[in-house]
Amino acid sequence: MKKGENTSAHTALYRKYRPRSLDEIVSQNHATDILRRSLKQGKISHAYLLTGPKGVGKTSIARVLAHEINQLPYSNDEPHLDIIEIDAASNNGVEDVRELRDRVNLTPIAAIRKIYIIDEVHMLSKPAFNALLKTLEEPPAHVVFILATTDLHKVPATIISRTQHFAFHAISRVDLATQLKKIAKGEDIKASDEALDIIAARGDGSFRNAISLLDQMSGYADGKEGITRELVESTLGFAPADAVDTLLGAVGNGDVSTIIGTLNTLENEGIQPGTLTDQLVEAVRDQLAEHPQMIDLLDSLLDVARSSHPQIKLLIALIASAKPKAPVVTKAAVATKPYPTVIEAPVIVIDKAEIKSDTKTEETPVPQLKKTISNQPFDWQKLLDHTKKEQVVLYSVLAKCGYDYADGVLTLYAGRKFNKTKLDEPRYRLVLTDALSKMGQPNVEIITHQTTKLPSDEKLARVAEMMGGGVEVSLDEGGDSK
Repeated sequence: MKKGENTSAHTALYRKYRPRSLDEIVSQNHATDILRRSLKQGKISHAYLLTGPKGVGKTSIARVLAHEINQLPYSNDEPHLDIIEIDAASNNGVEDVRELRDRVNLTPIAAIRKIYIIDEVHMLSKPAFNALLKTLEEPPAHVVFILATTDLHKVPATIISRTQHFAFHAISRVDLATQLKKIAKGEDIKASDEALDIIAARGDGSFRNAISLLDQMSGYADGKEGITRELVESTLGFAPADAVDTLLGAVGNGDVSTIIGTLNTLENEGIQPGTLTDQLVEAVRDQLAEHPQMIDLLDSLLDVARSSHPQIKLLIALIASAKPKAPVVTKAAVATKPYPTVIEAPVIVIDKAEIKSDTKTEETPVPQLKKTISNQPFDWQKLLDHTKKEQVVLYSVLAKCGYDYADGVLTLYAGRKFNKTKLDEPRYRLVLTDALSKMGQPNVEIITHQTTKLPSDEKLARVAEMMGGGVEVSLDEGGDSK
């Protein structure tokens, strides 16, 4: 070890910047203002209950409050004889509380009051809560209890009613970012505002989590560039912000190929679908005021985490929300006509013999419209190619189907209920009829069956009917399959 080298251990930033007074507590003014005023007036409660999410400072505030009640300086984390901290997670039995109840009768050694801080109080057993209740009902004048918990609903109402309750809320992203900037400046940590904003968002309302993450990033950063947005994104496994913007832009433009390509690229880079979905949810939420039409996408994204195949669910959510290029059909139109079969204007064929020479309107018969059927041979592969380009979800279903085409009727054999349901959905039926129209088959009637297409060979058909369906194979006269 070199002479003069600093051998002191690194102090975690969240401990170094733990509040030491009520004035240093961030974003909890609704509670600290009342506590400060009560202390000034000498109105000390015999029991306080501090509740709220993890990392918002409940335990830190409990320590600050304990020191200020006793008018003691609070400059470090060294324990005080008259400030006793108890972890209810490991001291949750009735015997532990009975022992505490016996000790509370002892007068303070060096302070005004003996203060017991019980952290995670919801972990106490029911008998332990009953034993504690007796002490809270008639506590000695020199004793103050400060209870802290993340799960208020697990604390009996009888306990809550005998305390002064303060509910702390998650710290806002803006306040977290502001504090991170102050700490970074105080610690001479070079960090971009974008990077600190991402860290603040990742902190999820927790002061402790955000500062710990800043501490972690400072260890990864080099001295020249410091903590950059790219460093934070790569370390946390985030998708680049540009990729998120690209995906949302592709949804807005109906660019399905870009959606698929971007998702494939991110998957190859190891970006987890859950992480990407969280980023998309946050981005959509930030844009919702300006683009309220994205509410359906937001709702779909919330279902991704519950799926057993989140990557596929995310793909479906983005593609389903992509705006159609053409034709434009309103939701009302789809609701009233769920299976549109004509996209382009039909050819009107009028039989001249049916038109009378009399020009009187009331005597003129209505021309009869006849649906024209294209004589062009049906190209199944062309239909698959078109749907693969325009709607990959429909293509994945269609590729598994059998089909028959005759006299302007396309019969699709889905093979399973799920596939038939997809084929019958208005949005997919619209893409299908659009594809047929562009193939020169505008008036095709589409019929779907849940069953599998029977083989064309008569022998195989009979076997398939007896076996409940099947796929077509070749069978020679000798009975051997090929």
